[in-house]
Amino acid sequence: MFPAFSMSVFAEERVLSIGGSITEIVFALGEQDRLIARDTTSSFPAVVEDLPDVGYMRALSPEGVLSVDPTLIIAEEGSGPFETIEVLEGANIPFVTIPDGFDRAAVATKIQAVAQALGVPDKGAQLAAEVDAQLAALDTNVDAPSRVMFILSTQGGRIMASGTDTAADGIIALAGGINAVTGFEGYKPLTDEAVTLAAPDVIVMMTSDGDHGSADQELWSHPAISTTPAAQTQSLVRINGLLLLGFGPRTPEAAATLHSALYGEG
Repeated sequence: MFPAFSMSVFAEERVLSIGGSITEIVFALGEQDRLIARDTTSSFPAVVEDLPDVGYMRALSPEGVLSVDPTLIIAEEGSGPFETIEVLEGANIPFVTIPDGFDRAAVATKIQAVAQALGVPDKGAQLAAEVDAQLAALDTNVDAPSRVMFILSTQGGRIMASGTDTAADGIIALAGGINAVTGFEGYKPLTDEAVTLAAPDVIVMMTSDGDHGSADQELWSHPAISTTPAAQTQSLVRINGLLLLGFGPRTPEAAATLHSALYGEG
């Protein structure tokens, strides 16, 4: 899907990409030769990991960023902290923040914003149209939508789940599901009672390292999770986090993958 990466970077085009979806868009636009570094969340395509890593997008240090001498920084909304951005702006390094969003229109907007920052708006319009057409072509309507709970973590036995206005909420909708948790925005810990009342048919989580079999059993043995319809059928879907939540060029693939996992179609 992405062109081959090379290190032929012009001195005046030293682009630092912050955010996995931003990096994917740069590659999909064919502008990857301008990249000189990336952040920790930028892991696709795999070849991008050959570039220097300046750290996690929400915990950037001025020293780490300045060490790669960028002439342009393109960052996902939420990158920071603010103090680091202030230092970079004080050093007269253009810092372009790309607005986030979690629906079909937001994907096209993000692609076009990155293309505009790179000075290739025509490429952006073409790529945005292609991805939007792929999303429009998805048939994810079902007679009985599944109630889906996205769990971000279960650390310490606490269920951290997605409410509304999140990437998880957005991809569940694009895949033809219903978010089982709608009482709050963002990601928050749930009480055991809230988990039971949410009554998800399916639980969705990001893939992670380790023994999934063991981790799955720990999930099903959780006192609150064990009361849910999902536990009765052991309906658990794990998908790569960047693919699932990136809202970039691979969002049609993510929506189709989740839809297939929820309904056994495709």
